[in-house]
Amino acid sequence: MTGKHPICRDLEPDLVAAAIGEAGAAAAERVGEHVRRCPPCRDEFTRYRQIEGVVEGLKSHPAGGDEARSRRTLACRLADLERRRVAYRIFPSPLGNLLIARSADGVTLVEYLGHARTIAASRLARAKNVDPVEDGGELERLYRELMEYLEGRRKRLDWPLDFRLARGEFDRLVLSTAAHIPYGAVTSYAGVARELGRPSAARAVAQALRWNPLPIVVPCHRVVGSSGALVGYAGSKLGLKEQLLSVEGVSTRRAQGDPEIAREAMYHLMRGETEYCLPTCGSIARRSLAELTLFGTREHAEALGLDPCTTCRPDLHPDL
Repeated sequence: MTGKHPICRDLEPDLVAAAIGEAGAAAAERVGEHVRRCPPCRDEFTRYRQIEGVVEGLKSHPAGGDEARSRRTLACRLADLERRRVAYRIFPSPLGNLLIARSADGVTLVEYLGHARTIAASRLARAKNVDPVEDGGELERLYRELMEYLEGRRKRLDWPLDFRLARGEFDRLVLSTAAHIPYGAVTSYAGVARELGRPSAARAVAQALRWNPLPIVVPCHRVVGSSGALVGYAGSKLGLKEQLLSVEGVSTRRAQGDPEIAREAMYHLMRGETEYCLPTCGSIARRSLAELTLFGTREHAEALGLDPCTTCRPDLHPDL
């Protein structure tokens, strides 16, 4: 998967010419036959036709004879068409098939498709104001980086993000906050709500993350219930949440059949503090997860510039 097929690349000049009505009969017939068999080129042909329609419309109805204003209008219309375009690709992964989609503004969607292999199974096929186009190129690089993360060889996915598929402004705010939860750390929905300055909104935070269009890169797998339970991941995919936390060194266990974090095997950081502690330090084990961030390893805590507690000395107890 390395971008356009050579046949598609060779046909592109004729495809553009056919879209704007300047292709000869033979070329137009060749393009027509090709786009019937090639969905990506069919999408491109449709896009070129849309652009040509905008141009012709402005030629026929200039904005009050003001050429400069007409050009601005054309630029805005073309920019809107370009912004609607979302390139996507479906890739295999240890978590099942993954759809990765990107717009001109950033990565728009990372979606678990299970065994499905077509866009028909994706929310992208039902999204409004979006023109999905199957593509490769840049998405190949994102896929490689994602695989490096799943293999434990990469700790950050520094991708530009486009939250257009979030359900609303509150969800976008939640996603922006969750995007900053560090690697190897766990917090709670109530903790995210407090971070937002809305401590009573834990349930709304949970719903926003349940419909996260960018799992993994916006790491909602690092957010758990106040009891430590791995509730509500990507609908009902708690097994995937467990796998992702395991990649990051976060221990989990089964409590009455349901997965939860092994809190006693994690280092604790009180909200607002700069020293991380053992889970046995003072009363910290009785603190609500809304007040804490937990780390799977000392290395992950110290990577953020945190110091070991001078009372419980977690640096002298490297193995929990």
